Amino acid sequence: MRQFICAVLGISLASTLVFGTPAETTIRTATERVGTQAIAEGAPENWLSYGKGYHEQRYSALTQINDKNVGKLGLAWAFDTDFNRGLEATPIVVDGVMFVSANWSVVHALDARTGKELWRFDPEVPREWAKMACCDVVNRGVAVYQGKVFFGTLDARLIALDAATGKKLWEVQAADTKEYPYTITGAPRVFKDKVVIGNGGAEYGVRGFVSAFDVNSGEEVWRFYTVPGNPADGFENEAMKQAAETWTGEWWKMGGGGTVWDSIVYDPELDQLYLGVGNGSPWNHKVRSPDGGDNLYLSSIVALDPDTGEYLWHYQQTPGESWDFTATQHIMLADMEWQGTQRKVIWQAPKNGFFFVIDRQSGELLSAEPYARVNWATHYDMSTGRPVETDRARYRNRAEFIRPSSMGAHNWHPMAYSPQTGLVYIPAIDALFKYGDVEQYLHKWGHWNLGVVLEQDAAPNHILAQLMLKQVTTGSLLAWDPKTQSAKWVVEYARPWNGGVLATAGNLVFQGTAEGEFRAYRADSGEQRWSFDAHTGVIAPPVTYSIDGEQYVTVLAGWGGAFGLISGYEQEGGIPPSRVLTFKLGGEAVLPENPEKTLFEAPEPPEVSAEELKAGRTLYHEYCSGCHGTDAVSNGAVPDLRHLPGVFYENFDKVVLDGMMRKAGMVGFGDVLDKEDSRLIKAYILTQAEEDRKIRETPSWWMKIKMMFFNAVANVLGWIMDKV
Repeated sequence: MRQFICAVLGISLASTLVFGTPAETTIRTATERVGTQAIAEGAPENWLSYGKGYHEQRYSALTQINDKNVGKLGLAWAFDTDFNRGLEATPIVVDGVMFVSANWSVVHALDARTGKELWRFDPEVPREWAKMACCDVVNRGVAVYQGKVFFGTLDARLIALDAATGKKLWEVQAADTKEYPYTITGAPRVFKDKVVIGNGGAEYGVRGFVSAFDVNSGEEVWRFYTVPGNPADGFENEAMKQAAETWTGEWWKMGGGGTVWDSIVYDPELDQLYLGVGNGSPWNHKVRSPDGGDNLYLSSIVALDPDTGEYLWHYQQTPGESWDFTATQHIMLADMEWQGTQRKVIWQAPKNGFFFVIDRQSGELLSAEPYARVNWATHYDMSTGRPVETDRARYRNRAEFIRPSSMGAHNWHPMAYSPQTGLVYIPAIDALFKYGDVEQYLHKWGHWNLGVVLEQDAAPNHILAQLMLKQVTTGSLLAWDPKTQSAKWVVEYARPWNGGVLATAGNLVFQGTAEGEFRAYRADSGEQRWSFDAHTGVIAPPVTYSIDGEQYVTVLAGWGGAFGLISGYEQEGGIPPSRVLTFKLGGEAVLPENPEKTLFEAPEPPEVSAEELKAGRTLYHEYCSGCHGTDAVSNGAVPDLRHLPGVFYENFDKVVLDGMMRKAGMVGFGDVLDKEDSRLIKAYILTQAEEDRKIRETPSWWMKIKMMFFNAVANVLGWIMDKV
């Protein structure tokens, strides 16, 4: 009866929330209609799946907000989460109800018109499991299907909730965390009554796989491993048997890697499922597979039968992967004319720096051209489909600076496509990384096992280090023509790790930046038309939807993720709560100012030798920098170890070795470090604190002179590195 009355009065389900009708009924009615057909059709007023529709083009046909009036866009509402870490999720919007995941895998249901919270579900992820997450306590989103909300947790569970109430319907352990350090940060995909999820953990030594579960019961339907296991145990299928022929040594003892931690795409036209497969474990090919081999299916796109999980075809982008060059980046489906023939294709701009056009029926490589600067390969041999590597690529006899870096020329941040312009918009990265062999490789459970030296070259102080980082590590928004395989326009950014992208029929492209802005550009020219100060870095991808004819744009703001943690970009003020920001024409809401930044003064550093200080730096970067930042410079969301209250320095061994702060997420490292190691790490941190204190106490006039000198040095060194 309620739905009949709403229909007669011309009132949407979302409006009934405003008028006081019980939210539970309206949410249930709306979300029960979301199925395979609804997602495939992709009504413009909603955002029903991760990439909007199964083609994952992130394009909206809404035009109320356009390149002529976007300057009038204002904040409609903001919703503060309970944490201030990186946010990466794509909101799902169904008839005015928004479902979004945040830090620690917490899920919120919000009124998409007002931002009012309707319910929240906290899966209570053990905080100590953050150590097993290479790349922050993030989550990239939920899936909605037949009245249910599905999401993965950091500790590798898959949970189904009642979309109307937020109550748990079922839960499964999607990966074995008792034996292996698996995580889940990616968004599940749902189709044909199955929910599919992958996992992460390749940096820690796991074996990747993807699983499909029944949406109603949580029962596992099928599982496909992406790399072979121990041959002595037998192979799960013929695909694993054939893959094992491309590996050497005893790879299974180190996991192998190949985790599908992000892109999983269902093709309703061909009824195929595509997996973007990740890096090797460890990264270093010489350690992982000492006698060579391509190591299938690492760094590959693999096509499966979505009903059975059986292998159909694959294309490997980076044979013998040795640089963390994953193929997990955004997979986009399209139809295009190629050399006079209409083809159904995959477009992908993975980490390795080449833009791929692949026939999605057969896996045939049609084109691979560099969309970024690369020096590990010159081109792809189209007769073999393989890259032609440079002499430096394998860092055989010495450490080498390689482009792209382990961050990739494009990471997880989703692309977008506009059929109006014919362009794909890529959040690109320009960076390099110094790859070198470790002297002795030891596989350590629960710790990064890369097979390469994580520590990069040192600078005299953290200011010069950050200036150098800015010189050699930048970003851009790249408008790429997949037909000509060339750039149409580029917007340069001073920093990398900028947000995912949304394209609209209003001739607009929306993207957040690492420096805390949310921007709108003309899709055809790249001209900036609008910006908003988000008070913190924006890395998540935006979405747009409409309620009763009014268009909204939403993006999550929260600085973090892998680079957001390790880069240690300092922010002048304190870190604000991570937020959901929603905009509309004429919006007048205002964000509060960021909190004051609190700096505790560390004690004086002890007297140590240069050799001890160097050893402390090496230990710090191996075990601490992934969360607390390069050169002990934190982004502020995770404690800055140079500015802790005195009690933490007094109990340093208890924290670092014994895990006194385990329940807060700081586990102990006593399984791999001893008191001497702890002493050296502490000495390095306190030395960095003293250096920071001296800089802050330097008179402003003298600091200006120093900054001029630092900038000059950074420019010269940056110019040299730019030639690599």
